Amino acid sequence: MASDSVRREEILSTAAEMFASSGLRTSLREIADRCGILPGSLYHHFDSKEAIVVELVRRYRDELDLVAKEAFDALHEPDQRPVEERVVELSQAIAACAVRHRAALLLTLYEPPTGAGEELVDLARQAPTAIDAAMTEILQAGRTAGALRAGIDLALLGERICQSMLHVGVGVFHRSHAQQLPAQKCRILLHGVAVTVPSKAVLDRSAAMEAARVVIAGWDAPPDDDDRVAHLRAVARAEFGRRGFEVTTMRDVAKAAGMSTGTVYRMFGSKDDLLVDIMAAYSENVAAAWDQVAQSSSSPLEQLDALMWLNVNVLDRFSEEFKIQLAWMRQSPPSSVDLGGSFGLQLRQLQDLLAAGEAQGELRVEGGSLLARTRSLYELILTPENVILHAGPRGAHALARDTVLRGALARR
Repeated sequence: MASDSVRREEILSTAAEMFASSGLRTSLREIADRCGILPGSLYHHFDSKEAIVVELVRRYRDELDLVAKEAFDALHEPDQRPVEERVVELSQAIAACAVRHRAALLLTLYEPPTGAGEELVDLARQAPTAIDAAMTEILQAGRTAGALRAGIDLALLGERICQSMLHVGVGVFHRSHAQQLPAQKCRILLHGVAVTVPSKAVLDRSAAMEAARVVIAGWDAPPDDDDRVAHLRAVARAEFGRRGFEVTTMRDVAKAAGMSTGTVYRMFGSKDDLLVDIMAAYSENVAAAWDQVAQSSSSPLEQLDALMWLNVNVLDRFSEEFKIQLAWMRQSPPSSVDLGGSFGLQLRQLQDLLAAGEAQGELRVEGGSLLARTRSLYELILTPENVILHAGPRGAHALARDTVLRGALARR
């Protein structure tokens, strides 16, 4: 018979695998069945599903802290390697940790699930400050050595790099390329993709940027449909984003909207119909915005810059839809290589843009296939929400220009 410690490890390993593939919908009975034990035997080791989740998150956090400690320890040792090698080394370690702990990552990268206990909420909301600090120290050492340009907020850049590496654990494509993608993303952020970077004034006056501004301004235009429908949609959007779609009922939405439940059902036949309406409008807005930028008369580089500004504003303007989407990913982790399948068109548009820019000698992304280069670039033009919260939309866009376009390294 397996010892208690061996059985406990088996349960944790099985639960991590099932949460990573099937999400939090996985039940204790399903975990017990996969382990070949009775549910009662599982309760001997863990008194609830949340107790398993807490242990998985704690182990993930401990390993991230260990990765940071090893990076800090290495900073006190003589090391003549270029800063880029040291950044890539830490980035690969963070990405590998994210892949190993995908279940815990999905629980902590975003808001904890509604109804979670105090211990899990506290754990899930702890920012990975240790790895951020370690990355920032490496970048600071590089600046001291004259390798990094002045004027870049290194703490913000360190956080940006770490977030990008944690995202390697989310998508299927990313996990299958977990060794190559960290280095490729670091090359983009440190070297930039622009062969020659126009001035801020030139980029601000581009036709692509003007197209982006017009689209963004249109997002705040009054809706064409019935005021009550628009009101209900806005309230449901906020409730789904705050509570999570899974646990929010039509009664909750009706109460928040000041309507009867029957009225809500007459306007939208089901909760699923209401969600589809909200997310379809979101997807249509984003797709139309990308189309306007892609159809502008600007160069590929100018279009790329405008897309970065556009996506900063998408997260700022559609934060609730973004939270709904992320909560869905936690409940039902993606199993397709097309992470965020509704944005497949944008990925193809970016691939065409990158190919055109490389053909014209305007853009340069080294390493891997065109698809791999596009996927790395696609994620890096999507600024993380925490960076936008810390720096504001304009500060986040400035960081994107200073890294994705220009590159943080001093150009020789």
